[in-house]
Amino acid sequence: MGRAAGVTAGLTVGGSLLGLVRDQAIAHLFGAGAGSDAFLVAWTVPELAATVLIEDAMALLLVPAFSGALAKGGGAVRALLAATLPRLALVLAAAAVVLGLAAPAVVDVLAPGLADPALAIACTRLTAVTVLTFGLTGYLSAALRAHHRFLPPAAIYVAYNTGIVATLLTLHGRWGVRAAAAGVAIGGALMVAIQVPSFVRHVHVRVRPAAPPRTRHRLGLALVAPVLVFTVSRQAQVLVERFFAAPLPAGAISHLNYAQKVAQMPMVLSLMICTVTFPAVSRALAEGDREGARRRVERDLGLACVVVLLGAAFVIACAPQIVEVLFQRGAFGASDTAATAAVMRVYALGLLGQSLVGALVRPYFSAARPTWYPAGAMGVGLAVTVAVDAATVGAWGVYGIAAGNAAGITVTAALLVRGLGAQTIAVGVRRLTVATARIAAAAAAATAAGWCVAAALPDPSAALAACCVAVPVTFAAAATAVGVPEVPYLLAHLKRRLPYAH
Repeated sequence: MGRAAGVTAGLTVGGSLLGLVRDQAIAHLFGAGAGSDAFLVAWTVPELAATVLIEDAMALLLVPAFSGALAKGGGAVRALLAATLPRLALVLAAAAVVLGLAAPAVVDVLAPGLADPALAIACTRLTAVTVLTFGLTGYLSAALRAHHRFLPPAAIYVAYNTGIVATLLTLHGRWGVRAAAAGVAIGGALMVAIQVPSFVRHVHVRVRPAAPPRTRHRLGLALVAPVLVFTVSRQAQVLVERFFAAPLPAGAISHLNYAQKVAQMPMVLSLMICTVTFPAVSRALAEGDREGARRRVERDLGLACVVVLLGAAFVIACAPQIVEVLFQRGAFGASDTAATAAVMRVYALGLLGQSLVGALVRPYFSAARPTWYPAGAMGVGLAVTVAVDAATVGAWGVYGIAAGNAAGITVTAALLVRGLGAQTIAVGVRRLTVATARIAAAAAAATAAGWCVAAALPDPSAALAACCVAVPVTFAAAATAVGVPEVPYLLAHLKRRLPYAH
C-alpha cells in the first residue's frame, strides 16, 4: 500500500502539474474573456464525465464488484467482464453521439446568455467524445485497481493533459480555442490507450467462461441508481456555478475555473490515499472483516484531513502569489490575478468538505449494496449551494458563487459523517470530529504564519518559496502541540524511508 500510494502520489502530482501547464497555456493564449468562457462551458461535459465515469460512479460501482469477483475466483471476474463491458461501451458510444447532436440545447441550458454560444456549441461537439473515452477509462481503472495494479490508472491524467497541451500548442493559431476542445478529445483517447496493455495482461479477459452466467449480477439498477444520482448531484455544483456566472461580465466563469482548479489540488492529493486503499476496504468487507475495514477507513480519514488542511492553509495564505506566478502573463492581467486569488480563498474554505465527501462516500459503497443516503446528503448540499448562490450572486458576484459551493459541500460532508456509522462502517464519529478540530487549529496557525511571510516579501516567487517552508513547519509544530496523531505517524514513516532515498 505504501509503494502504491507513493506511485499514485507521484503521478497525481505529475498530472496536476501538467494540468497547471494546460491552464497556463489557455490563460496565456486566451486570457479570461468570451472565448475562454465558451470553451469552459464545453468543458463542463468532460468535467461531468470525469466525475461520473472515472472518479466516482464507475469506481464506486466497479471496484467493489471486481473485488468481490476476485474473492470468488477468475471465473467470476470473466463473467463480470462479459456481462458489463460490451453493453457499457455501446451505451457510452450512443450517449456521445446524442450529446454531439444536442450541443445547441446543452449550451443553452448550461449557460443562458453566454456571449459566444456558437463557439461553445462547436467546442461541445468536440468534447462530447469524452463520454465514451472517459467511461472506458473509468472501467479499466476500476478493474486494474481491484487487481492492485495502480500505475496505469495513476498515469491517466498525465496522458490526458499531455494530449491537451500538445494539441493546443500545435493548433491554436489555426483553430483558436477550439484547439483546446480538440485536445480534450485526444487526451481522452490517450487515457484509454495507456491502460489497455496492463488490462489485457493482468485482468482475466482472454479466457471466456464455459457458459454465460445465469445468476443476476450485483450491478443492477438498485445499486447503480443511487451512485449515479450522488455523482451527478455532486458535479451539478459546477453546473450551478456556471448557470449563475453566465450573465455576469465576461471572464467570470474563467475566474471561477482557474480558482477552483488550483484550490482543489490539496483535495486531489488527499484523496489519493483513499483511492489506493478503496480496493482493500471493499475486499475486507467482501470477506466479512468489518473491523479491519473500520480501522482502515479511520486512518484514511485522518490522513486525508491532514493533507487537505495543510494544503488549504497554503492556498489561503499565498493565493495572490500562486495565481501571479502561475497565470499572470500574456492575456491574463493583474486584475484577473486579483479576482482569481480572491475567489480561490473563498473556495479554500470548502476544501475540507470536498475532501471528506470524496473520502466518506467510498465506505458507503464499499459493500456493493444499495444505499440512497449519500445521494440524499448530496441533494441537501446542492440545495444549500443553489440557495446561497441565488441570495449572494447579485451583491457579491463570483465570490457569492464560490461561497455557495463551500457551504453546500460542507453541509454534505457533515451529513455523511453523521450517517456513516448507521449506514455502513461504525467509525468513531466523535474521535473523528475531535481529531479534525485539532488539525484545523494547526492549519489556522500555519495559515497565519504563511500570510505574514507572504506579506513581508514583495517578490511572489520568493514569497512562495518561503511559504513552502513556513507553512508546513508551523503546521507540524502546531499539530504536535495539540496532539494530532497522524503527524508523528507521518514523520516516523518519513524517517524510515529516508535511508532508502540515497
